[in-house]
Amino acid sequence: MNATNPRPNAPQAHGTRPPGPQGARGAKRFIVAIAAIAALGGALFGYDTGVVSGALPFMEQHFGLTSLSEGVITSALLIGAAFGSLAGGRMSDTLGRRNSLLWSGVVFIGGALAVALAPTVPFMTVARFVLGLAVGSASVITPLYLSEIAPSHIRGRLVSFNSLMIVSGQLLAYLVNAVLAHWEAWRWMLGLAALPAVALFLGVLFLPDTPRWYISRGRQSEAAAVLRRTLAADDVPDELARIDQARSLEADARRGAWRELQLPWVRRLLLVGIGLAIVQQITGVNAVIYFAPKILATTGLGTGAAITATIAVGAVSVIATAIGMSLIDRVGRRPMLQWGLSGMAVSLLLLGAAFRLPHSTTVSYLVLGLMVLYMGFMQATLNTGVWLLLAEMFPLKVRGLAMGAAVFVMWLVNFGVALCFPVLLDAVGAGVTFWLFSAMCLLSLLFCRRYAPETKGLALEDLEEELRRSATGAGEPAADEAAPETVPTGPSEHV
Repeated sequence: MNATNPRPNAPQAHGTRPPGPQGARGAKRFIVAIAAIAALGGALFGYDTGVVSGALPFMEQHFGLTSLSEGVITSALLIGAAFGSLAGGRMSDTLGRRNSLLWSGVVFIGGALAVALAPTVPFMTVARFVLGLAVGSASVITPLYLSEIAPSHIRGRLVSFNSLMIVSGQLLAYLVNAVLAHWEAWRWMLGLAALPAVALFLGVLFLPDTPRWYISRGRQSEAAAVLRRTLAADDVPDELARIDQARSLEADARRGAWRELQLPWVRRLLLVGIGLAIVQQITGVNAVIYFAPKILATTGLGTGAAITATIAVGAVSVIATAIGMSLIDRVGRRPMLQWGLSGMAVSLLLLGAAFRLPHSTTVSYLVLGLMVLYMGFMQATLNTGVWLLLAEMFPLKVRGLAMGAAVFVMWLVNFGVALCFPVLLDAVGAGVTFWLFSAMCLLSLLFCRRYAPETKGLALEDLEEELRRSATGAGEPAADEAAPETVPTGPSEHV
């Protein structure tokens, strides 16, 4: 999956203050510890999705891989992540956010070691699937933990920091690949992910669970103890009451989720959200992330040089993500999507044309430059914008269910692209393949111009009413009037 995650929809705190001078130092240490865990969870997500790009050329030689088996090994992690993302929310509700992170750390460790020691392709495929379960669950649990335990005055920065660490983890993977490529040490590339996984496990042992989860289990004193580490003492009782009230409201909302989906305008928004999730994947980003060295090798660049060159892709992803995060609230979601998709389409068109040139070192670096240009547009605009829209655009009553469906589809399309890309590369060549991705960008641009909502500057409550009006035109009956009382209800999918 790509480099960022949805921002969880934890209720926003109002009127809370950071601790006074006496508690500020302890609160700062606690928050730094939280940020460190975020860095490890996010970096592991990025590392495990990015490291395969450097390992594949050597695995191809070792196992005698075909294009199809390359796609299977790469995509096995992604199908595991799809199911891991569905299971992660359920597990965090049952076991707690902290204990779920501990289990994810254990699976990260075991999966990384199993992948590194895999003796056969089937074993490798199963091990990558298991590792994907950890990647998918961590992609849900880590930002959820951060959003619920961080005080309101730094919540946005902390959750956004997790997103930034995902692309930083991919950059780290490219750096490790470049160093170890000199020794063709592909097993070490894969196995080194176990080290930060151990650190994640040990770090979480020293952290509490979130106040929200403690309150859901009736453990008020433990919730208050956590809040006293981040808030002024006078604000703790009010914050406890606010969390308890918000949980009750969300429980009522979840019970009405299936009934709310009977409304045509809500179903339409769900389809738009799923469409945005598909757009993010069919425009080629993960083909570059997973197969950048293979792409560069088709221009005649040597394996070691191709792996080293991909560091530029990771570095630009980090910078572009930071730029996108700073611009999204000023420029707006729709303009970001449209400008980004336009730039991506042109970049991919030129990239496809570059593969028609005779092989040379100059052409190799031209291809690299166009890949970097494409990734800059993608990470700064489409990637940032899609995740933010998915976090904002759904009504409260279906937010968990709708977002879960969109993220699940996103992982599945990611799986399909990773499975098919190496086969397509061999069948029609890199030039035609990237022209196809350029065409997907143009189709996606038309989709976003027609259907993507603008959510800039609106409170979520006002946004829900605005989206309802724009989707229905003259209006539509409220949920309790439009859906019969006999419609069965069900739990929300928590992703």
